Amino acid sequence: MQPKPFGWGVSLLLLGVVIVLAIVPLLFVRDSEFGGADAAAEEAIAEVAPDYEPWFTPLFEPPGGETESLLFAVQAAIGAGLIGYFFGLKHGQRQARGSTSAESAPTGQAAGERIGR
Repeated sequence: MQPKPFGWGVSLLLLGVVIVLAIVPLLFVRDSEFGGADAAAEEAIAEVAPDYEPWFTPLFEPPGGETESLLFAVQAAIGAGLIGYFFGLKHGQRQARGSTSAESAPTGQAAGERIGR
């Protein structure tokens, strides 16, 4: 017996929840900057140790914030693609394993005839 995948209703409901979770903070949190962890870390280090010197400089400095955001989005998309591929691969392997075991198992009247002989 194969488990049934989610129907369209459940899929649309989950998509709606994701959209709401992404948009609600932007609408209700006023006068707030959604800065990254790097900027927060720089500020905290400057407060704790104002004489701190970084160990090295970045190999590549993006020309602007938009380029940095684009590179981050591409990195996230590649990671999501790899995770999706892995889950799809494992799902296909499980389905293939289930169909081969179902084909090899004797069923029906013919199975009884083979066992009875």
